[in-house]
Amino acid sequence: MTLSATFNAIKSSNVISWKSTGRLQQTLAGFIEKTGKTLHSGNVSTVRLCPEFAGKGRYFEFRSRLIPASIDFAKESPLCTTLFKDGVQIRTVEHLLSALEAKGVDNCKIEIHNMVADDQDVEAEVPIFDGSASAWAEAIEQVGLKRPWIREDSFVAAFPSQKVQISYGIDFPQVPAIGCQWFSTTPLEGTCYAMHIASSRTFCIYEEVERMCNAGLIKGGSLDNAIVCSASEGWLNPPLRFPDEPCRHKLLDFVGDLSLFARNGSQGLPVAHMVAFKGGHALHVDFARRLSGVM
Repeated sequence: MTLSATFNAIKSSNVISWKSTGRLQQTLAGFIEKTGKTLHSGNVSTVRLCPEFAGKGRYFEFRSRLIPASIDFAKESPLCTTLFKDGVQIRTVEHLLSALEAKGVDNCKIEIHNMVADDQDVEAEVPIFDGSASAWAEAIEQVGLKRPWIREDSFVAAFPSQKVQISYGIDFPQVPAIGCQWFSTTPLEGTCYAMHIASSRTFCIYEEVERMCNAGLIKGGSLDNAIVCSASEGWLNPPLRFPDEPCRHKLLDFVGDLSLFARNGSQGLPVAHMVAFKGGHALHVDFARRLSGVM
């Protein structure tokens, strides 16, 4: 039997399930950083494992370039598994990924740095340690796991309409002061945008600030350029400009992200009723990308 025939037989078998186990996605409860010598290059590298949102999956970051830990980027190489994308490769990923998979770390950003910096580096390698996955497995057990904020129920859809209309919903059940909000408008008609959307400020959850700072984000953030809400204390810098200001700001973001759909001077927003729920920039941009493929 050929390899292809064997694979098809196994895939169609009732013995092996190719479906999700149904277990809720997990991520690390904290950060892990380990430094060690690499097997093939003999250099020293540092790997930092970071918690990540549900749906993000596992991926490497090297020199500001992202490489998903996916079979789509696996490259044939001797004596190790290598991921390759856009001219950058990460070698000897198998022991680390084995530990992440076995310990149930579904979503994780894996930052990797060569200890001897070289601006021309296009290759990094995961440390070998004792040649097993024990160092990674023990570190994961020590820091523990948590359920990331689930975003699997988010969506964006477009329905036939005679005019541009957007209905946007958000839901933060763990932050009662925000909760579930909806806002619907025709953002490009008359003074609607200026009066009801433009002044809505960006917002964040206070309990997420440390994680974002550790990720190198929001370095210029302050109470002067964002509204901050604590899960336990409510809004830290009131008053809000609208009772549903967070939801309106998400709609503001949506309009900006959909502007990327514009072509040759035309407007970016399609003439449709767009409904979004619990979206984010990645979902908005993916929606625009999919529109580009069908229109």
